[in-house]
Amino acid sequence: MKKFVIPIVLFAALGLLLGIAIVKMQSGSYSPRNIPSPLIGKPVPAFALPSLADPKQTITNDKLRGRAYLLNVWASWCVACRDEHPVLLAMAREQHVPIIGLNYKDARDDALGWLKQFGDPYEMSIADLPGRFGIELGVYGVPETFVIDRAGVIRYKHIGPVTPEVLSAVLLPKLAEAGGAS
Repeated sequence: MKKFVIPIVLFAALGLLLGIAIVKMQSGSYSPRNIPSPLIGKPVPAFALPSLADPKQTITNDKLRGRAYLLNVWASWCVACRDEHPVLLAMAREQHVPIIGLNYKDARDDALGWLKQFGDPYEMSIADLPGRFGIELGVYGVPETFVIDRAGVIRYKHIGPVTPEVLSAVLLPKLAEAGGAS
């Protein structure tokens, strides 16, 4: 009899947990886009990476300190990056705040071709071909966007494409708090 009771109890517990997860997802209290980052309130990890435009030029986090900016993680192979790209282009035209690109696990020629084809909203793009810096940032996938304050501290992380709604309701207010949105 014990042989049957234990598997039934385990199956029922698993079903209960699955049911709770489904209810939370349907109610909106859980979303995979709301994964908290342990780096919020901490400095951007130290980095020294090549510029996408000129691999001989090294960009460091110290060069970016002193002003608030968005750090947008993108790649030419990323389908969702195409969705957010017009929003980033509009934001760059309106000069709300500098947008720094982090080109993630991408071939340089592919990335440069993508920017030439679709437009370049970035003040500069940093190349992270091996993806190590992305891992240090806790990147789950692309696109992801970080709000960085003037002291180089991560104030917010958005997972997924930046939409006009996300820009106006979330990112611009977070940038204003970080001392950077106009």
